[in-house]
Amino acid sequence: MTAPVLPQLAAKARGAAHRGGAPCVCGAAVTLADRPDATVVRHADVVAKAHAPDTDRAALDLRVATAARLPDVFVPPLGTAPATLGDRLVTLWPYGAPVDPHTPDAAPWEAAGTLLARLHRTPVTGAVTAVLRAAPAPPPMRGPVKAARAISRLRAALGTGGTPAAPPVLRAWAALPAWARAAAPMPGPAALCHGDVHLGQLVRHPAPDGPWRLIDVDDLGVGVPAWDLARPAAWYACGLLPPDAWTRFLTAYRAAGGPAVPAHGDPWPALDVPARALTAQTAALAVAKALTADRPLDEVEAALVDACARMDCAPAELTHGFPT
Repeated sequence: MTAPVLPQLAAKARGAAHRGGAPCVCGAAVTLADRPDATVVRHADVVAKAHAPDTDRAALDLRVATAARLPDVFVPPLGTAPATLGDRLVTLWPYGAPVDPHTPDAAPWEAAGTLLARLHRTPVTGAVTAVLRAAPAPPPMRGPVKAARAISRLRAALGTGGTPAAPPVLRAWAALPAWARAAAPMPGPAALCHGDVHLGQLVRHPAPDGPWRLIDVDDLGVGVPAWDLARPAAWYACGLLPPDAWTRFLTAYRAAGGPAVPAHGDPWPALDVPARALTAQTAALAVAKALTADRPLDEVEAALVDACARMDCAPAELTHGFPT
C-alpha cells in the first residue's frame, strides 16, 4: 500500500476505537501487515484491514456478513458494510491476541480443529436460513484460486531466470485435478470453508485470554472442506509438522464432528488432493520469493520442493510423506 494511504487506514482504525470522541492516549497505530493483497493496521482495540484492490464488493459483503453471524467461529466484524479507501475496500474488526510464535508447543491445534469442524458443519443449504438468518449463501471458497495465483507468480518469476527447483513444483501442480487448480468447479458435497487456514488465522477474542476464534474472511466460502485441513496435512506429510501436533489437530476435528474426513480410519484419501495442492502452492511461493531475492532456498523451502518431486513419482493416492 502506498505511504499516503497508510495514515488514512490508521485514521479509520483510530476513529472506530474512539467513537465517543474521547481523547486518544493510545499512541500511534501499529502496522500489522502491508502486502499488495492486504494491509492491516491496529489502533488500540480496533483493527482496520484494506483488502486487495481487485476484491469483489458483493462477495466481501457476504463473507463479512457470514462471519458476523458465526461468533462461535469468527471474530465478529465491527459493522458489516465495508468502507472505501481509494481503490481498496476496508473492514473493521476487534483486536484479538495472536498465537505466540515463540511457544510452538502451545499452539492451539485442538482449538483450530474444533473451530473448523463447527464451520464445516454450518449448513449451506436447507437449514442455512436458520443459521445465517436468510442471508444469501456465501460465494465459492477461494483456496484453489489462491493456489493458482501462486503458480502464476512462480511462472512470472521464472521470467527473470530459471531454477531447477521450479520443474518439480510445476509438474506436481499439473498432475492435480482441474478443480484443485481452479480450472473447474469444486466437487461436492460442499461445506462452508475458511479457505486459508494456518495458525496466523487464530486469535484470542476478547484479548488477551478469550476463546480462540478465526480471522480473515477473504477466502471464506462454499467448497471442499478438506481444503481447510490441507496445510497442516501437507506440512505433516513433508515432515515439517510434528506427528503429535497433527494428531491433536485431526483428533479434535473428528471429535467435533468435522465432515471433511471419515470419523475413523485413514483420512488421507480425503486429504490427498488438497494436501498436494497446498504443497505445490507453498513451494511455488517459496521458489518465486527466492528467485526474486536472488538467494538459495532455505531448509524448509527445499523440503517443500523435495515433496513436490516425490509427489511427481507417487501413486494417485497420497500416503504419509509423499513417498516415491
